[in-house]
Amino acid sequence: MPKIKEQRMEDMQRYKNVLEYTEYEEGSSSPKGKWKEEIFQNKNPNVLELACGKGEYSLKLAQLKPDRNYIGIDIKGSRMWVGATKAQEKELENVRYFRAFIDHLDEYFAKDEVEEAWIVFPDPYIKKEKKRLTSPKFLDIYRKVMKSGAIIHLKTDSALLYKYTKEVIADQELELLDDVPDVQKIRPDDPVLSIKTFYEKKHLKEGKTIKYISFRLD
Repeated sequence: MPKIKEQRMEDMQRYKNVLEYTEYEEGSSSPKGKWKEEIFQNKNPNVLELACGKGEYSLKLAQLKPDRNYIGIDIKGSRMWVGATKAQEKELENVRYFRAFIDHLDEYFAKDEVEEAWIVFPDPYIKKEKKRLTSPKFLDIYRKVMKSGAIIHLKTDSALLYKYTKEVIADQELELLDDVPDVQKIRPDDPVLSIKTFYEKKHLKEGKTIKYISFRLD
């Protein structure tokens, strides 16, 4: 396993569709403000997949919606290797994978540079509220890089995170756009919500219910 991980990390360093946070340390150029014109070379909306894991959602969304730019973000490069490799094989030009810490987003994205974000099966951090990706702390981080009115999507198997996110939305008086308490039962044929990641397939086999919420950030 260590050799496989090492090989994947070497691959990630040479992949053209991967950017690593180590490239943007002090003294090196930052992608901040350059995602559309220089990296994607278009003016399409930028959509983040936060804590993207294997990057499967970014990959599928990039295929479904070629008029948007998708950026899968995670710190674990060996996992992202899966999505990055498939994206290269499919020659997808509208998806990139970026190794970075999510709580440092404003170091790599300029104000108003992001229009949308997906959070798919994140760790619910049962005992650590501030680490939840839909906590007030992280919403404030997103506000530093996202346009006013940007849409955030959450897909989760965690009843705790689902309920918690609805409470945060209500507390901050944000606009709730969609609320699906059971995706497989209510929206099984939705082309976007029916995308199944490695973890979702695992959760479904265990009999868990998949939930989805989208809301507008102010």
